[in-house]
Amino acid sequence: MNIATNTEKLLAHKDGAAGWITFNNPAKRNAMSYDMWLGLDIALDAFIADPAIRVIVLKGAGDKAFVSGADISEFKEKRANPQMVAEFNKVSGAIANKLLECTKPTIAMIRGFCMGGGLGTALLCDLRICADDSRFGVPAGKLGVGYKYHALKRLNDIVGPANTAEIFYTARQFDAQEAKDMGLVNRVLPVDKLEAYVANYINTIGGNAPLTLKAVKVCLGEIAKDDHVRDIALCDRVVDECFGSEDYTEGRTAFMEKRKPVFKGR
Repeated sequence: MNIATNTEKLLAHKDGAAGWITFNNPAKRNAMSYDMWLGLDIALDAFIADPAIRVIVLKGAGDKAFVSGADISEFKEKRANPQMVAEFNKVSGAIANKLLECTKPTIAMIRGFCMGGGLGTALLCDLRICADDSRFGVPAGKLGVGYKYHALKRLNDIVGPANTAEIFYTARQFDAQEAKDMGLVNRVLPVDKLEAYVANYINTIGGNAPLTLKAVKVCLGEIAKDDHVRDIALCDRVVDECFGSEDYTEGRTAFMEKRKPVFKGR
């Protein structure tokens, strides 16, 4: 089932337990435009609200790129001065935060170029699974672009300060194995095995208790925050929801009956 996103450059569809989001700008290696950000917002709202969707997967159209970065051809129209940059960042930042804080598991399935803002988008996902032809990098140093605290913190939390410094200081491209060594991606697969591997992950994750996955994701999100804004009470609430749920009863019963549990997310 397709989801209307108001742009052909951002496609979304449902397939079983998965909500698929495709960056569909292959002529520009799926460079991210303003309209694509707005389409992403619509797709996320649809999948977050749908209880049948257990996993959200992001991918790029074609085999050349996940997202190669921002659509620089729009900079003159959308980001020509500090005021325009601030407005663009306000809109895109709110949508990026929605992806980051989405309580459903998210996967970035990566082929080809994953650069700049594209890498930033992949970092907003819980898991990054890539093909061995993938290339990563942040060319900010070659463009005079600045990255704010929270964008750097997300990368730093995942790969550490030394690797973050190397990525930004050199502005060079890294291959898939280097990305794996840094901890930037979870898995590297041969191109012909990538989709099957991700499909298996979707089935595995989709069969687990949604409230448990939500609790883990919420708690991990709070752990990543600075101490003074961390909401421990929220963490306690989502954990308590697990133990008060029908799924907790189903999980215990299925274990005792030696069968696969059927979780309903309530």
